[in-house]
Amino acid sequence: MTTLHSEQRIKNLLRLVAQQNASDLHLVVGRYPTLRLDGKLYPLTQETILSADDTQALSDALMSEDNKKKLIADGQVDFSYNFEDKARFRTNIFHQQGNTSVTMRMVSGNVRTLEELNIPPILYDFTKNAQGLLLVTGPVGHGKSTTLSALVDFVNHNEDKHIITIEDPIEYIYEQDRCIINQREVGRDTKSFPDGLRSVFREDANVVLIGELRDLDTISTAMTAAETGHLILATLHTNDTSQTIDRIVDVFPAHQQNQIRSQLASVLLGVVSQRLVPKVGGGRIPAMEIMMNNHAVENLIRENKSYQIDSVIETSLREGMVSLDKSLADLIQRGLITMDDALIYSKNEEYLQMLISKK
Repeated sequence: MTTLHSEQRIKNLLRLVAQQNASDLHLVVGRYPTLRLDGKLYPLTQETILSADDTQALSDALMSEDNKKKLIADGQVDFSYNFEDKARFRTNIFHQQGNTSVTMRMVSGNVRTLEELNIPPILYDFTKNAQGLLLVTGPVGHGKSTTLSALVDFVNHNEDKHIITIEDPIEYIYEQDRCIINQREVGRDTKSFPDGLRSVFREDANVVLIGELRDLDTISTAMTAAETGHLILATLHTNDTSQTIDRIVDVFPAHQQNQIRSQLASVLLGVVSQRLVPKVGGGRIPAMEIMMNNHAVENLIRENKSYQIDSVIETSLREGMVSLDKSLADLIQRGLITMDDALIYSKNEEYLQMLISKK
Protein backbone atom coordinates (compact mmCIF):
# COMPACT_ATOMS: atom_id res chain seq x y z
CA MET A 1 0.00 0.00 0.00
CA THR A 2 1.56 3.34 -1.01
CA THR A 3 1.89 6.16 1.51
CA LEU A 4 -0.60 8.25 -0.45
CA HIS A 5 -3.09 5.38 -0.59
CA SER A 6 -2.69 4.77 3.17
CA GLU A 7 -3.30 8.44 3.97
CA GLN A 8 -6.40 8.50 1.79
CA ARG A 9 -7.73 5.25 3.27
CA ILE A 10 -7.32 6.42 6.88
CA LYS A 11 -9.02 9.72 5.99
CA ASN A 12 -11.96 7.85 4.44
CA LEU A 13 -12.29 5.68 7.56
CA LEU A 14 -12.12 8.67 9.93
CA ARG A 15 -14.68 10.53 7.82
CA LEU A 16 -16.97 7.52 8.24
CA VAL A 17 -16.41 7.51 12.01
CA ALA A 18 -17.45 11.17 12.16
CA GLN A 19 -20.46 10.68 9.84
CA GLN A 20 -21.73 7.68 11.82
CA ASN A 21 -20.95 9.41 15.15
CA ALA A 22 -19.09 6.27 16.22
CA SER A 23 -17.05 6.37 19.41
CA ASP A 24 -14.11 4.23 18.23
CA LEU A 25 -12.31 2.82 15.19
CA HIS A 26 -10.39 -0.48 15.46
CA LEU A 27 -7.81 -1.64 12.91
CA VAL A 28 -6.68 -5.22 13.58
CA VAL A 29 -4.95 -7.76 11.33
CA GLY A 30 -7.37 -10.39 9.99
CA ARG A 31 -10.48 -8.26 10.62
CA TYR A 32 -12.49 -5.69 8.72
CA PRO A 33 -11.98 -2.11 9.96
CA THR A 34 -14.48 -1.94 12.84
CA LEU A 35 -16.53 0.87 14.38
CA ARG A 36 -17.97 0.99 17.89
CA LEU A 37 -21.45 2.50 17.87
CA ASP A 38 -23.48 2.87 21.08
CA GLY A 39 -21.16 0.38 22.77
CA LYS A 40 -21.41 -2.33 20.06
CA LEU A 41 -18.84 -3.34 17.44
CA TYR A 42 -19.77 -3.15 13.74
CA PRO A 43 -17.33 -4.48 11.11
CA LEU A 44 -17.18 -2.44 7.88
CA THR A 45 -17.74 -5.36 5.53
CA GLN A 46 -17.66 -3.12 2.45
CA GLU A 47 -13.93 -2.67 3.21
CA THR A 48 -11.26 -5.34 2.68
CA ILE A 49 -10.00 -7.46 5.56
CA LEU A 50 -6.81 -5.91 6.96
CA SER A 51 -3.43 -7.54 6.39
CA ALA A 52 -0.30 -6.97 8.51
CA ASP A 53 1.01 -4.63 5.78
CA ASP A 54 -2.30 -2.69 5.85
CA THR A 55 -2.27 -1.98 9.60
CA GLN A 56 1.43 -1.08 9.46
CA ALA A 57 0.88 1.34 6.57
CA LEU A 58 -2.22 2.90 8.15
CA SER A 59 -0.47 3.37 11.49
CA ASP A 60 2.54 4.93 9.74
CA ALA A 61 0.17 7.42 8.07
CA LEU A 62 -1.02 8.51 11.52
CA MET A 63 2.30 8.76 13.37
CA SER A 64 5.01 11.40 13.60
CA GLU A 65 8.64 10.25 13.55
CA ASP A 66 8.80 10.63 17.35
CA ASN A 67 5.71 8.44 17.77
CA LYS A 68 7.22 5.79 15.47
CA LYS A 69 10.36 5.71 17.64
CA LYS A 70 8.26 5.45 20.79
CA LEU A 71 6.24 2.56 19.32
CA ILE A 72 9.45 0.68 18.52
CA ALA A 73 10.92 1.39 21.97
CA ASP A 74 7.82 0.74 24.12
CA GLY A 75 5.56 -1.47 22.00
CA GLN A 76 2.77 1.13 22.21
CA VAL A 77 2.21 4.84 21.82
CA ASP A 78 -0.61 7.26 22.77
CA PHE A 79 -1.24 10.56 21.03
CA SER A 80 -4.04 12.85 19.87
CA TYR A 81 -4.76 13.14 16.14
CA ASN A 82 -6.49 16.09 14.48
CA PHE A 83 -8.53 15.15 11.43
CA GLU A 84 -8.97 18.06 8.99
CA ASP A 85 -10.13 20.30 11.85
CA LYS A 86 -13.37 18.27 11.84
CA ALA A 87 -12.70 15.83 14.65
CA ARG A 88 -10.02 14.85 17.16
CA PHE A 89 -9.05 11.31 18.03
CA ARG A 90 -7.38 9.87 21.10
CA THR A 91 -5.14 7.30 19.41
CA ASN A 92 -3.39 4.20 20.73
CA ILE A 93 -1.13 2.16 18.43
CA PHE A 94 0.35 -1.04 19.82
CA HIS A 95 2.05 -4.29 18.91
CA GLN A 96 0.33 -7.66 19.30
CA GLN A 97 1.70 -11.01 18.14
CA GLY A 98 4.25 -9.18 16.02
CA ASN A 99 1.63 -7.09 14.21
CA THR A 100 0.44 -3.50 14.62
CA SER A 101 -3.06 -2.66 15.89
CA VAL A 102 -4.74 0.74 16.05
CA THR A 103 -7.53 2.03 18.29
CA MET A 104 -8.85 5.56 17.77
CA ARG A 105 -11.47 7.19 20.00
CA MET A 106 -13.29 10.20 18.63
CA VAL A 107 -13.32 13.19 20.93
CA SER A 108 -16.13 15.64 20.29
CA GLY A 109 -14.74 18.93 19.01
CA ASN A 110 -17.22 20.94 21.05
CA VAL A 111 -17.18 20.90 24.83
CA ARG A 112 -20.78 20.25 25.84
CA THR A 113 -22.62 21.43 28.93
CA LEU A 114 -23.93 19.06 31.60
CA GLU A 115 -27.46 19.82 30.40
CA GLU A 116 -26.55 18.75 26.84
CA LEU A 117 -25.03 15.56 28.27
CA ASN A 118 -28.19 14.75 30.30
CA ILE A 119 -26.21 15.09 33.54
CA PRO A 120 -27.67 16.79 36.66
CA PRO A 121 -26.50 20.44 36.74
CA ILE A 122 -25.95 20.06 40.52
CA LEU A 123 -22.46 18.84 39.55
CA TYR A 124 -21.59 22.46 38.77
CA ASP A 125 -21.75 23.11 42.54
CA PHE A 126 -18.49 21.19 42.96
CA THR A 127 -16.67 23.84 40.90
CA LYS A 128 -17.67 26.58 43.34
CA ASN A 129 -15.16 25.26 45.89
CA ALA A 130 -11.81 27.06 46.05
CA GLN A 131 -10.02 23.84 46.95
CA GLY A 132 -10.58 20.13 47.31
CA LEU A 133 -10.70 16.93 45.25
CA LEU A 134 -13.52 15.82 42.94
CA LEU A 135 -13.28 12.35 41.40
CA VAL A 136 -15.24 11.21 38.36
CA THR A 137 -15.11 7.41 38.13
CA GLY A 138 -16.41 4.54 36.03
CA PRO A 139 -15.25 2.00 33.45
CA VAL A 140 -13.24 2.93 30.35
CA GLY A 141 -15.39 4.54 27.64
CA HIS A 142 -18.22 5.72 29.90
CA GLY A 143 -17.79 9.48 29.51
CA LYS A 144 -15.63 10.49 32.49
CA SER A 145 -13.47 12.91 30.47
CA THR A 146 -16.55 14.40 28.81
CA THR A 147 -18.15 15.13 32.19
CA LEU A 148 -14.98 16.75 33.51
CA SER A 149 -14.66 18.86 30.34
CA ALA A 150 -18.14 20.29 31.00
CA LEU A 151 -17.07 21.28 34.53
CA VAL A 152 -13.80 22.86 33.33
CA ASP A 153 -15.66 24.86 30.69
CA PHE A 154 -18.26 26.00 33.23
CA VAL A 155 -15.42 27.49 35.31
CA ASN A 156 -13.95 28.97 32.11
CA HIS A 157 -17.18 30.90 31.38
CA ASN A 158 -18.11 31.84 34.95
CA GLU A 159 -14.93 32.51 36.96
CA ASP A 160 -11.66 34.42 36.58
CA LYS A 161 -9.15 31.68 37.28
CA HIS A 162 -6.05 29.91 36.01
CA ILE A 163 -6.82 26.36 34.85
CA ILE A 164 -4.12 23.79 34.10
CA THR A 165 -4.90 20.41 32.56
CA ILE A 166 -2.47 17.47 32.62
CA GLU A 167 -3.61 14.84 30.12
CA ASP A 168 -2.33 11.79 28.25
CA PRO A 169 -3.14 12.71 25.53
CA ILE A 170 -5.01 16.05 25.44
CA GLU A 171 -8.65 15.41 24.53
CA TYR A 172 -10.84 18.52 24.52
CA ILE A 173 -9.38 21.85 23.40
CA TYR A 174 -10.86 24.75 25.39
CA GLU A 175 -11.49 28.20 23.98
CA GLN A 176 -10.30 30.56 26.69
CA ASP A 177 -13.01 32.91 27.95
CA ARG A 178 -12.73 34.39 31.45
CA CYS A 179 -10.03 31.92 32.44
CA ILE A 180 -6.42 31.44 31.44
CA ILE A 181 -6.16 27.77 30.37
CA ASN A 182 -2.88 25.90 29.92
CA GLN A 183 -3.16 22.34 28.60
CA ARG A 184 -0.17 20.04 29.09
CA GLU A 185 0.28 16.67 27.42
CA VAL A 186 2.24 13.97 29.21
CA GLY A 187 5.28 12.95 27.16
CA ARG A 188 5.30 16.18 25.16
CA ASP A 189 4.86 19.07 27.61
CA THR A 190 5.73 17.28 30.86
CA LYS A 191 7.54 14.03 31.59
CA SER A 192 4.79 12.44 33.71
CA PHE A 193 1.57 13.11 35.64
CA PRO A 194 3.44 13.57 38.97
CA ASP A 195 5.98 15.96 37.38
CA GLY A 196 3.23 18.03 35.77
CA LEU A 197 1.25 18.07 38.99
CA ARG A 198 4.19 19.10 41.15
CA SER A 199 4.84 22.06 38.86
CA VAL A 200 1.33 23.53 39.45
CA PHE A 201 2.54 24.66 42.89
CA ARG A 202 4.83 27.12 41.06
CA GLU A 203 2.38 28.08 38.31
CA ASP A 204 -0.27 29.97 40.28
CA ALA A 205 -3.01 27.50 39.31
CA ASN A 206 -6.52 27.61 40.77
CA VAL A 207 -8.09 24.60 39.03
CA VAL A 208 -6.19 21.50 37.91
CA LEU A 209 -7.61 18.74 35.72
CA ILE A 210 -5.69 15.45 35.96
CA GLY A 211 -6.49 13.00 33.16
CA GLU A 212 -6.11 9.99 35.45
CA LEU A 213 -4.92 9.18 38.98
CA ARG A 214 -2.66 6.26 38.03
CA ASP A 215 -0.20 5.71 40.87
CA LEU A 216 0.82 6.52 44.43
CA ASP A 217 2.95 9.51 43.41
CA THR A 218 0.13 11.16 41.41
CA ILE A 219 -2.50 10.46 44.09
CA SER A 220 -0.30 11.73 46.90
CA THR A 221 0.60 14.95 45.05
CA ALA A 222 -3.04 15.50 44.03
CA MET A 223 -4.21 15.26 47.66
CA THR A 224 -1.51 17.69 48.80
CA ALA A 225 -2.53 20.12 46.02
CA ALA A 226 -6.19 19.79 47.09
CA GLU A 227 -5.14 20.76 50.64
CA THR A 228 -3.15 23.80 49.58
CA GLY A 229 -5.63 25.97 47.72
CA HIS A 230 -6.21 24.08 44.47
CA LEU A 231 -9.43 22.61 43.08
CA ILE A 232 -8.40 19.22 41.69
CA LEU A 233 -10.62 17.40 39.17
CA ALA A 234 -9.54 13.87 38.28
CA THR A 235 -10.69 10.50 36.94
CA LEU A 236 -10.21 7.03 38.37
CA HIS A 237 -11.15 3.62 36.90
CA THR A 238 -13.34 2.44 39.78
CA ASN A 239 -17.00 1.43 39.94
CA ASP A 240 -18.43 3.39 42.88
CA THR A 241 -17.65 5.62 45.85
CA SER A 242 -16.62 2.94 48.37
CA GLN A 243 -14.36 1.21 45.84
CA THR A 244 -12.82 4.58 44.92
CA ILE A 245 -11.94 5.37 48.53
CA ASP A 246 -10.54 1.88 49.13
CA ARG A 247 -8.45 2.06 45.91
CA ILE A 248 -6.87 5.36 46.94
CA VAL A 249 -6.08 4.18 50.47
CA ASP A 250 -4.79 0.76 49.35
CA VAL A 251 -2.21 2.37 47.03
CA PHE A 252 -0.29 3.52 50.12
CA PRO A 253 1.85 1.37 52.44
CA ALA A 254 -0.06 -0.04 55.45
CA HIS A 255 1.69 2.23 57.98
CA GLN A 256 0.48 5.35 56.10
CA GLN A 257 -3.12 4.32 55.52
CA ASN A 258 -4.69 5.85 58.67
CA GLN A 259 -3.06 9.18 57.88
CA ILE A 260 -4.23 8.96 54.23
CA ARG A 261 -7.83 8.19 55.32
CA SER A 262 -7.78 11.32 57.47
CA GLN A 263 -6.32 13.44 54.66
CA LEU A 264 -8.76 12.06 52.09
CA ALA A 265 -11.73 12.64 54.42
CA SER A 266 -10.82 16.32 54.69
CA VAL A 267 -9.96 17.07 51.02
CA LEU A 268 -12.58 14.98 49.18
CA LEU A 269 -15.45 17.06 47.78
CA GLY A 270 -17.30 14.19 46.15
CA VAL A 271 -17.26 11.14 43.92
CA VAL A 272 -19.33 10.90 40.74
CA SER A 273 -19.56 7.41 39.26
CA GLN A 274 -21.14 7.09 35.85
CA ARG A 275 -22.24 4.51 33.29
CA LEU A 276 -23.38 5.14 29.73
CA VAL A 277 -26.50 3.00 29.27
CA PRO A 278 -28.05 2.19 25.85
CA LYS A 279 -30.92 4.61 25.22
CA VAL A 280 -34.28 3.57 23.83
CA GLY A 281 -34.22 4.59 20.16
CA GLY A 282 -30.41 4.69 19.91
CA GLY A 283 -27.48 6.43 21.54
CA ARG A 284 -26.45 6.22 25.19
CA ILE A 285 -27.42 8.17 28.29
CA PRO A 286 -25.53 8.51 31.60
CA ALA A 287 -26.71 6.93 34.85
CA MET A 288 -24.86 8.45 37.81
CA GLU A 289 -24.06 7.83 41.43
CA ILE A 290 -23.38 11.20 43.07
CA MET A 291 -21.74 11.33 46.51
CA MET A 292 -21.12 14.67 48.22
CA ASN A 293 -18.80 14.65 51.20
CA ASN A 294 -20.53 15.53 54.48
CA HIS A 295 -19.83 14.83 58.18
CA ALA A 296 -21.28 11.33 57.98
CA VAL A 297 -19.16 10.39 54.96
CA GLU A 298 -16.09 12.05 56.45
CA ASN A 299 -16.40 9.96 59.62
CA LEU A 300 -16.91 6.73 57.67
CA ILE A 301 -13.76 7.38 55.62
CA ARG A 302 -11.71 8.11 58.77
CA GLU A 303 -13.06 5.02 60.55
CA ASN A 304 -12.36 2.70 57.56
CA LYS A 305 -16.08 2.03 57.04
CA SER A 306 -16.38 3.08 53.39
CA TYR A 307 -18.72 0.11 52.77
CA GLN A 308 -21.40 2.03 54.74
CA ILE A 309 -21.30 5.07 52.41
CA ASP A 310 -23.94 3.52 50.11
CA SER A 311 -26.47 3.88 52.94
CA VAL A 312 -25.60 7.57 53.38
CA ILE A 313 -26.06 8.18 49.63
CA GLU A 314 -29.47 6.46 49.64
CA THR A 315 -30.72 8.59 52.54
CA SER A 316 -29.28 11.94 51.37
CA LEU A 317 -31.42 12.69 48.33
CA ARG A 318 -32.29 16.15 49.67
CA GLU A 319 -28.59 17.08 49.71
CA GLY A 320 -28.33 16.19 46.03
CA MET A 321 -26.86 12.71 46.47
CA VAL A 322 -28.11 9.96 44.15
CA SER A 323 -27.44 6.23 44.17
CA LEU A 324 -26.73 4.49 40.87
CA ASP A 325 -29.89 2.39 41.24
CA LYS A 326 -32.01 5.49 41.88
CA SER A 327 -30.54 7.09 38.76
CA LEU A 328 -31.30 3.93 36.73
CA ALA A 329 -34.86 3.79 38.13
CA ASP A 330 -35.47 7.40 37.11
CA LEU A 331 -34.28 6.69 33.55
CA ILE A 332 -36.58 3.63 33.33
CA GLN A 333 -39.58 5.63 34.57
CA ARG A 334 -38.89 8.36 32.01
CA GLY A 335 -38.91 5.70 29.27
CA LEU A 336 -35.29 6.43 28.34
CA ILE A 337 -33.77 3.00 29.07
CA THR A 338 -35.12 -0.56 29.36
CA MET A 339 -35.26 -2.63 32.53
CA ASP A 340 -33.03 -5.27 30.91
CA ASP A 341 -30.27 -2.73 30.25
CA ALA A 342 -30.67 -1.19 33.71
CA LEU A 343 -30.17 -4.60 35.35
CA ILE A 344 -26.80 -4.96 33.60
CA TYR A 345 -25.52 -1.85 35.42
CA SER A 346 -27.47 -2.16 38.69
CA LYS A 347 -25.53 -2.55 41.96
CA ASN A 348 -28.52 -4.10 43.74
CA GLU A 349 -31.19 -5.66 41.53
CA GLU A 350 -33.71 -6.12 44.37
CA TYR A 351 -33.39 -2.47 45.40
CA LEU A 352 -33.83 -1.38 41.76
CA GLN A 353 -36.99 -3.52 41.44
CA MET A 354 -38.30 -2.00 44.67
CA LEU A 355 -37.68 1.57 43.43
CA ILE A 356 -39.59 0.80 40.21
CA SER A 357 -42.54 -0.82 42.01
CA LYS A 358 -42.88 2.17 44.39
CA LYS A 359 -44.01 4.49 41.59
